[in-house]
This record gives sequence, structure tokens and C-alpha cells, in this order.
Amino acid sequence: MTTKRESILAAIATVLAGTTGVSARIYRSRTEAFTRAETPAILIEPVQDIAQQITLNNYEWALLVRITVIARGDIPDQQADATILSLHSKISADLTLGGLCQDVQAMTVQYDFLDGDQPMGLVMCDYNIKYRTVLNDLSQ
Repeated sequence: MTTKRESILAAIATVLAGTTGVSARIYRSRTEAFTRAETPAILIEPVQDIAQQITLNNYEWALLVRITVIARGDIPDQQADATILSLHSKISADLTLGGLCQDVQAMTVQYDFLDGDQPMGLVMCDYNIKYRTVLNDLSQ
């Protein structure tokens, strides 16, 4: 059995399948550099997960997930725009992620630009995901 957190992260990867411009290049918590052939791509990472006890036996969690679009081109953020539009539509289509959570809330978008043989941009879209577990079992 897995934690609800892991189930939510896996569900996000599944929901993002078919996102405009990335084909099957959707990765979870990847640490190695992306080659030119591997971009554009999407990277899904948990950033933090904060618990608050809401009843004697239940926690409500706020899981911050970062979905990064990696794009290359003369204007990388412009190259990433259609992918961002598509991923946001997919994430927002079911705000319970198939019943795994109570809500998905868009938070912030940050940009980072890198120099190289071709300009690369990282567009980091943060989502706050609210979900609940029982006190002594993170899978329920």
C-alpha cells in the first residue's frame, strides 16, 4: 500500500499524459540534466507537505507540488506557453484528482532562464493540493 501523497503524485503524472508539446516526456522527481532531445518536458516534484490535525483522528494536508515545464528556444517562456495552458486545463479538470483529494489550487508561477547552446527556460507552476488522512495511517 502507498501513501495518499504518492497516490496523488502518480495521479498527477497520469492526468498530464497527452499534455500539448511534451509527448511522453513527463518525469517525477528527476535529478539528472535534460538533454536537448528530452525537451520540451514536464517535471513533477513534491516541494512540501504540511499537516494540520482537524479532528482527534484526522489530518488535513497541504501538499505543494511543483510542475515545471522545461523548454528551449529563442524565447523559452513563449515556447512553453501552449504546454502550460494544456497542463493547467488538465489539472483543473477534476479538482479531486479522482477522489484522492479535496481540492487543487493554483498558487504561483516562477520563471528561470538559462544560457547555453540554445536558451532554456524553466516555468515552475506550483499547486497546493488539500487532502486528508487518518491519524495513524497515511494511506487512508
